[in-house]
Amino acid sequence: MGLKHSQAGNSGILRFLHPAHSRAPARPDKQDQPLLHTVLDNMSQGVLMFDAEAKLVFCNRRYLEMYGLSPDIAKPGCRLLDLLNHRLKARTFSGNPDEYVAELLAKIAEGGTFDTVISSGDGRAFSVINKPLVNGGWLATHEDVTERRRAEVQIAHMARHDGLTDLPNRALLRERLEQELKRVKRGDSLAVLCLDLDHFKSINDTLGHPIGDELLKLVADRLRSCTREPDTIARLGGDEFAIIMTQMHQPGDAAVLCRRIRESIIKPYQVDGHQIVTDISIGISIAPFDGSEPDQLLKNADMALYGAKGDGRGTYRFFEAEMDKRMRERRDLEMDLRQALNNGQFALHYQPLVNLRTHEITAFEALLRWNHPTRGLISPADFVPIAEETGLIVPIGEWVLRTACQETANWPGHVKVAVNLSPAQLKSKNLLPMIVSALADCAIQPNRLQLEITETMLMQNTFATLNTLHQLRKLGVQIAMDDFGTGYSSLSYLRSFPFDKIKID
Repeated sequence: MGLKHSQAGNSGILRFLHPAHSRAPARPDKQDQPLLHTVLDNMSQGVLMFDAEAKLVFCNRRYLEMYGLSPDIAKPGCRLLDLLNHRLKARTFSGNPDEYVAELLAKIAEGGTFDTVISSGDGRAFSVINKPLVNGGWLATHEDVTERRRAEVQIAHMARHDGLTDLPNRALLRERLEQELKRVKRGDSLAVLCLDLDHFKSINDTLGHPIGDELLKLVADRLRSCTREPDTIARLGGDEFAIIMTQMHQPGDAAVLCRRIRESIIKPYQVDGHQIVTDISIGISIAPFDGSEPDQLLKNADMALYGAKGDGRGTYRFFEAEMDKRMRERRDLEMDLRQALNNGQFALHYQPLVNLRTHEITAFEALLRWNHPTRGLISPADFVPIAEETGLIVPIGEWVLRTACQETANWPGHVKVAVNLSPAQLKSKNLLPMIVSALADCAIQPNRLQLEITETMLMQNTFATLNTLHQLRKLGVQIAMDDFGTGYSSLSYLRSFPFDKIKID
């Protein structure tokens, strides 16, 4: 392999090495040629030069290595078309050689640069840049961009897919929903399903996040097995999933899919030696009846999901216009609830506990009430769930406990006060110091305070819960189990902690 000793050939190579030269310099001395060979052969790119007749003038060693060519094939005088036909047989070029050469020559004749990416039959990709020379020929550089292209594809995939389950993420879900809605405008219909695992947080808290992650992967696999190829399944985050169901004939088709999903999801899972049983709640919106825009359909499906959870979970609900009204009312109530504590709108009512033998009052149970300035008295059943979801239950719960202790200080010494604890309070690291502070400020004995928890709370994060309860018990505070028999009733939970009182539902 050597340089063809022509003025055009040498000037072209030198122009490549020194692009600033607008005209061909004088021919280099023979002593410069070995240096030029060394430079070109050690480049990371393949370099070729062609004359005006599309015949090869020069190629470096890297070009031969990239395509597995011998110097006998890629030798000066070889036609570009013959070279491409040889590479086509060797599967290092894909496409039509005649069309490629015709397009390249047309571009060079115009004095333009011909850039392209060529794929090989073995899956590799090469960036090829052809720059015209003053003599009608051109200089070509070849660079293997296979890994770069794969990395770009991987990055693009990661940007639109969930890293844990490899399902489409919210962004890709929205893109596909926009595409599918174009068909809806032509007379088709589709369903958007929002799905949420029931009590997933409890599984995470009890068994740990690695187990929770494995469960989510298994759930994703089961969702895939329940849907068809045209449908889209996405993970929105946490234990929230969404499905676009296409090619619907009637809304009942979505209900059939929901039942199929639930039958699959409720089957037990085996994860790292643990058997896990869970359920799923589903909300459904139908296009175009419930909306014709992606955000509107997702919002309505989410509201229907909220309705399914309100029905006791483990079921599905279709969106209804009334849901939007109820959701707005709930948002208004939440905003008012955030101001209620600061504005002194809460009050405690007390339900007496009477000893039937002596007819004496032995304790009072503190009951929280909200006196809304315009709505009047609001039931705890309406605002406590909102307080728990928003985290407001922690400051509200502290107010209840401190207020109850203050009022207990004015009662006869044998009368106790019972206060309900929420799950969020029981998990709070500030619970014990807050109770110690409240008892000290009010100067009442710890045994006059009785904290009530539910058996469901005891099941959640049992080790940490029991540790907190034992610390409270050492302090002298009494612990009661409330509503025994309404959760996962088991006498074993009664043995896990020595309760002072059990309230049987």
